[in-house]
Amino acid sequence: MPRYEYKVVPAPQKGTKAKGVKTPEGRFANSVEQLLNKMGQDGWEYQRAELLPSEERTGLTGSAVNWRNVLVFRRVLAEAATEPDAAAQIAEPEDVPLARPVPGPEEVLPEPTQETQVTAPAPIAAEVKDPPLTLKDTESVPGEEQDAKDAKT
Repeated sequence: MPRYEYKVVPAPQKGTKAKGVKTPEGRFANSVEQLLNKMGQDGWEYQRAELLPSEERTGLTGSAVNWRNVLVFRRVLAEAATEPDAAAQIAEPEDVPLARPVPGPEEVLPEPTQETQVTAPAPIAAEVKDPPLTLKDTESVPGEEQDAKDAKT
């Protein structure tokens, strides 16, 4: 697995004048394009733009949070690019036989023997000796007598 290094640079805040670019949006896009192309020439791959908070001091004792736009780039580390892939270093053993080959459609499986046959458990009897009690079956419910006394008074 390749290892990366990252670089975070502030996003441009002003547009750059260029021939044929007249609008503020076009000038801003031009300055972002120039920055992306410069970083790409140095081997950096653009990842994303982020808006992150930055706490900064104001005055003698105060602080304020300013939001900063940054661009995130990455590139493969030089030593990681020359190292062989870790997955290629792990050789699979060739002399380990498979546990049991899967039979093809033309092959017939042997009949199961007494030892390999699985029997189902015996069915549960359907008889229920005592049905579950319901509220109608009970003479009184604990606490019901107290509730009846409280209602009369």
